[in-house]
Amino acid sequence: MSSVDAFEEFVNTLKVEGAKRYHTNHPFHKLMIEGKLTPGQIRAWVINRFYYQRILPMKDAAIISNCPFIEVRRVWIKRIINHDGENGGLEKWLRLGEAVGLTREDLFAGNVLPGVKLACDAYLEFCKNSSWLEGVASSLTTLVAPDAHRDRLEYMKRYYPWIKPEGFEYFQWRLIEGPEDSRMALNILRDYIKTDEDRERCLKALIFKTTVLWNILDALYMEYIVRGRKDYE
Repeated sequence: MSSVDAFEEFVNTLKVEGAKRYHTNHPFHKLMIEGKLTPGQIRAWVINRFYYQRILPMKDAAIISNCPFIEVRRVWIKRIINHDGENGGLEKWLRLGEAVGLTREDLFAGNVLPGVKLACDAYLEFCKNSSWLEGVASSLTTLVAPDAHRDRLEYMKRYYPWIKPEGFEYFQWRLIEGPEDSRMALNILRDYIKTDEDRERCLKALIFKTTVLWNILDALYMEYIVRGRKDYE
């Protein structure tokens, strides 16, 4: 098998394993796209997910700080700018918060569930303490994320008409930026993965990231569905 074929097989493995474990399979996500969440449950998701959004530029900075290759750092810094820019991902998520009836102060207050905080903080620590190559690989949930963003655009618009239209800008943006992020990460892995051990560690990094995202929804499901918490109704 050529090195090109071997890498394509590796990419297919990433896609299969990522899709198998991705949080589009989670009961909380299914309730969301079936229109079965209350306004308060939607708001709780937006607030808790914002903690994850805030982690993203920090984990990307950690990846850069671990990377000795200037050519990689020059490319990867775009991800930080995309999140932290004046019209970047964080700003778009804040607009989603406003569209569902929250204030920016609500989101920045950081009133997140302990399980959500634990999962997100674990992701940041992973990117700080693992190799930069594993950090890059962990980002490749972007390979399977477009389905989630399309779901949210289609079904949230259909079932939650009370959400202001500007709230959907984030998901529209990710449908464009996400594939570009995937290409960036895959180009780096193609150039810097050298051994079977590298591939195995990168696959495990992706699986770890899917666990982080799953655990975020686990915490929300337990608190707002099973226990019926209603603080944002």
